[in-house]
Amino acid sequence: MSNLIVHGGTPLRGRIIPSANKNAVLPVLCATLLSDQPLKLLGVPDITDVRKILDIFRTLGSEVRMDHASGVLELHHQNTCFDPTRHHLPEEMRSSIMLVPPLLARFGVARLEDNVKGCTLGVREIDPHVEVFQQFGGRVERAEGSLLVHSPGRLRPTQHWLDYASVTTTENFVLCAAVAEGTSTLTNAASEPHVQEFCRFMQMLGVPIEGLGTSRITVHGGARLGGGEFRFDEDFHEITTFLALGAITGGDVVVRNSAPDNFPLIDRTFAKFGVKITHEDGWSRASVPGELRVQTPFTSNVLTKVEAAPWPYFPVDLLPIFIALGVRAQGNTMFWNKVYDGALGWTGELSKFGAHVFSSDPHRLITFGGKPLSPAVVESPYIIRVAIALFMVAASIEGRSEIRNATPIRRAHPHFVENLRSLGVQVDWQNEE
Repeated sequence: MSNLIVHGGTPLRGRIIPSANKNAVLPVLCATLLSDQPLKLLGVPDITDVRKILDIFRTLGSEVRMDHASGVLELHHQNTCFDPTRHHLPEEMRSSIMLVPPLLARFGVARLEDNVKGCTLGVREIDPHVEVFQQFGGRVERAEGSLLVHSPGRLRPTQHWLDYASVTTTENFVLCAAVAEGTSTLTNAASEPHVQEFCRFMQMLGVPIEGLGTSRITVHGGARLGGGEFRFDEDFHEITTFLALGAITGGDVVVRNSAPDNFPLIDRTFAKFGVKITHEDGWSRASVPGELRVQTPFTSNVLTKVEAAPWPYFPVDLLPIFIALGVRAQGNTMFWNKVYDGALGWTGELSKFGAHVFSSDPHRLITFGGKPLSPAVVESPYIIRVAIALFMVAASIEGRSEIRNATPIRRAHPHFVENLRSLGVQVDWQNEE
């Protein structure tokens, strides 16, 4: 495990070029297995999950040329082979479930470890994925410690309605639909920016998709997929994170952002804490005219709220970042996670800084912000942006703090510490066995 040591109290200042979104890159990498033509991906981040998938490709016999310094990845899955008796998908990486459709399409079988998981956000069932595989004609059976998915022939098109707008289930549907002969439609589809980016990659391969950015998408499958070149957008999560870091430390951080159209609701949420966001010439900036202060609602006796749910709601993944802002801002705020039932259990760690946070139930909490805070040693759960949120609070407090078990940051944000140092933060990784 790795801990972050930070000497806080320094306003962050400077410019940041963010990396690509992990949740766009990983499904795109899985989708490349659908094609046996050469592919070039630009802007691939050097993160642990990417390295794990590339290791899988090498094990399967694919040609992989990755330049981690430039972020250029060349892939050719021409001589790929899969043997379910010896080839295992990594159980510690939830995105590996999206390798199932391309393996089914090419080899008629896929093996998935029974306890595949990602961040510790509560129960994240695989049943919706199993339903999708079955809808397209896949046969799912239990083996010792794993699930085997078989396809006796070509996947068949289908119409499906999800129980909830799951990102990875939507992407798995699109992957299956791309190789099914005919037209498939998904209702209650996820529409997050990284889902749209993934669908644009599928279109580049030659898959006609209608309804991008909506809750109903139609995929016309069955065509032979080609190759090509694809460049990833900047991660809107990372953009928001560095803007928030600038705001919470009273600094001035400017972040490259080629897709400000994704930000109106995020900008308005920043405004609830006295932070003004501006977008100009492909860059975004956060400024705090005065001090961080919670905006008072016009409706009396009502708390300012941040409600997080599937897009186009405020993104659930960014909720911890704004809880950190809520701790520092003068005033009280209710935060509501409408998706995960285990995602707020970490907030007791904030009390070690001296913050006043009240958990209403597994989905809601209230911050009573603006309290005097002091440096602390805190423990992060295995959740990427929780580790960052704890770091944010520490960075805003003068003195030495330690974020223990901050390793998950490396799953999504390459060169995170290097970027922070470029903004003036005194921060280091401390590794422990």
